[in-house]
Amino acid sequence: MARGLAVLKAVADADGAVRLADLARTTGLARSAVDRLAATLTHLGHLRLVDRDLVAAPRLMEFGNAYLRAAGLPDRVQPHLDGLARTLDESVSLIAADGCDMRIVARAIPPDRVIPLGFRVGDLLPADRCAAGAVLADAWDPEQHAAWRTHRAADPLDAGYPALPPRFTRLEQAAAEADFAAWISDAAEQGWALDDQIAAPGLVALSVPVPVPVRGQDGGPRYALSVLAHTSRFSAEALRAHALTHLTGAAREMGGALGADGPAAGGLTPSPYADAKTELGPLFLQALARGLAVLTALGGTPGGLTLNEAAEAAGLSYQSTRRNLLTLLHLGYAEQRGRHYLPAPRTLGLGYARLSGLGLADIAQPHLAELAARVHESASVAVLDGAEVRYLARSATQQVTSVSIHPGARLPAYATSMGRVLLADLTRPDQERLLAALPPRPLTSFTRTSPMDLTQLLAQARQDGYALVEQELELGLRSMAVPLRDARGRAVAAVNAALHAGPETPEQSRERLLPHLISTARAMEADVAAVFAFGPVRND
Repeated sequence: MARGLAVLKAVADADGAVRLADLARTTGLARSAVDRLAATLTHLGHLRLVDRDLVAAPRLMEFGNAYLRAAGLPDRVQPHLDGLARTLDESVSLIAADGCDMRIVARAIPPDRVIPLGFRVGDLLPADRCAAGAVLADAWDPEQHAAWRTHRAADPLDAGYPALPPRFTRLEQAAAEADFAAWISDAAEQGWALDDQIAAPGLVALSVPVPVPVRGQDGGPRYALSVLAHTSRFSAEALRAHALTHLTGAAREMGGALGADGPAAGGLTPSPYADAKTELGPLFLQALARGLAVLTALGGTPGGLTLNEAAEAAGLSYQSTRRNLLTLLHLGYAEQRGRHYLPAPRTLGLGYARLSGLGLADIAQPHLAELAARVHESASVAVLDGAEVRYLARSATQQVTSVSIHPGARLPAYATSMGRVLLADLTRPDQERLLAALPPRPLTSFTRTSPMDLTQLLAQARQDGYALVEQELELGLRSMAVPLRDARGRAVAAVNAALHAGPETPEQSRERLLPHLISTARAMEADVAAVFAFGPVRND
């Protein structure tokens, strides 16, 4: 499993696609081992193979999502962060220790800021260049201090932290240790730490500890709460005067919410381990798949799972689960709190920051390319925008008769297959309102415009789970669509295949295309569920 996680991290950290040969050199693994690891991780959906190169797939975010769920952060912390960002009118972050580094685990930005500051969830920061590091390092054990010194000596310019600009000057190790120790001591005495352009020129930050009670006792700071501002708005001291009272109050509330009894909302029922050895043969690494199944299973319940619960959730034996947990603990991807195990902040380092910026069009495009290649027809994804459908992504076939529509194009929903499956998901009053907003008119001699006919067609599409439109938008054009649903079951988009009517009948087209449309929609839905696990689907 250690080798598999090393491959995942190498691909996640890469700026673009990674060649398999380069991956072997980066990880120090044999090419044959890389091939097997890549085949397994691709089958599991965490990586995607593009022209024999590997890229991080959206489902790689499942590991970070597991950590966030187990820690209870989205439900218990995000409302407090959002309120604090509105109050301070600045970006705020919750930060956790990740070994000897600091990891952004939650954030909120002011709702009206055009260009908000702030790091992304998953970004890694050096402890001695952020105020949160000064707050949290006071609780470090000797091993963490030793690890920081070793890492600081090996990377004195912080080239390994892409979220921050590298240091301009190389500080002597002894001076760096003394400066950091003084900063930690001041933070412990004051109860807060101030960053005056240490992280980056022009940025100031203030951090306070977030004590999480454990059985009625103060368990010490597990997180730090930070506010970040630009020097054009606040000096460091002005930021402290502006934010400290609000920050400490919010930290107490968050600590209480995180230490509250009872599970937070938003639990997940993880998929148990599924053996693909029969399908992939020797290319499938069972040990890796089992280890990753344990890691995701730990995120099924806020607060983590006991060893027995983890084995049951992952669908593995007690012995296998225990071995995998020990490996995950050793590698820093899991942590133990009493009898419970849960994913660690390090899971967010597996591409979470970059992948969380994907939109629906980004997710859809590779799936549409695969669909178009399989069915030899043009494929598209569109969303409902008022009474029209707006195309987000498209993959066209290179045929003489290929249908030419581009992303951004708008078409009346009532006359398109994608529009009908999306309208079918709405309530009857909403359907009537949208149809009245763009009164149906005949676009061809086949266009259905009767309100009664359209109501029946929408009801049929809802029952069937697909819609087929025959030459209603344009003569000679046939299309079929299925809905694309988010994790809550709402149709947020539709995926279709468009082709010229004939020589096959509509029934033949349905039999040929529908299974592929459904399988493509399901694959997209899995990616959508991973990327937008804690927020609305972005389709702009």
